Amino acid sequence: MWMTGLPSGGKSTLAEMLEAELIARGRRVERLDGDEVRMHLSKGLGFSRDDRDENVRRVGWVARVLARHGVIAIAALISPYRSTRDELRSRTRDFVEVWVKASLDECVRRDVKGLYKKALAGDLPHFTGVSDPYEPPLQAEVVVETDRQTPAQSVATILAVLEARGYVSDAGISHVKGRSDG
Repeated sequence: MWMTGLPSGGKSTLAEMLEAELIARGRRVERLDGDEVRMHLSKGLGFSRDDRDENVRRVGWVARVLARHGVIAIAALISPYRSTRDELRSRTRDFVEVWVKASLDECVRRDVKGLYKKALAGDLPHFTGVSDPYEPPLQAEVVVETDRQTPAQSVATILAVLEARGYVSDAGISHVKGRSDG
C-alpha cells in the first residue's frame, strides 16, 4: 500500500492507525514511514528530483520484498512525482495507491515542525507543495480527504477498498470505526 500526499497531510497518522487495525485482524504488517526511512535507508540523499526518486525506489524495493514474504507493507511517503509512483505500480503486484488528500491551507495549519512557514518565507528550498511540485495521482485506488474526514473515517474508507478487493477480510467490528479522534 502506497500512501502519498503533501507534507502534514496525514499519511503517518493514517498509516499508524491502519497498521494497528490490520495487526488486530491477525495480519503481518510493516509500516515504512518517510521520516524514518530518510534517517535509516536513505540517509545521505537530498531533495533533488533524482534523490527523491531514488528514495521512493528504495522504499518500493523494500515493500516488494516484504510483500513477497506475506507482509502487508504500508509505505507513507510524500513521493511527489507521479512517474516514479507509476513505475512502482508497474513493478509491484497488488499495488494499492492511497492519495491522502488535504488542502495546502490545512497542511500549513497542521505543520508542527514549522517547515511550511520556512518554505513560504523562501528559507527552505525544494519543499513539496510550495517550491517543488506535488503531482496528484491519476489512478489512485483510494482517495481520502483528510481535511474533510476524521482519521477514523479515512482508515475505514481504506479498509473498505482493501476488503472489496479481497486483500483483507472483514474481521467483524473494526477497531477504528468507533474512534472519533480527529
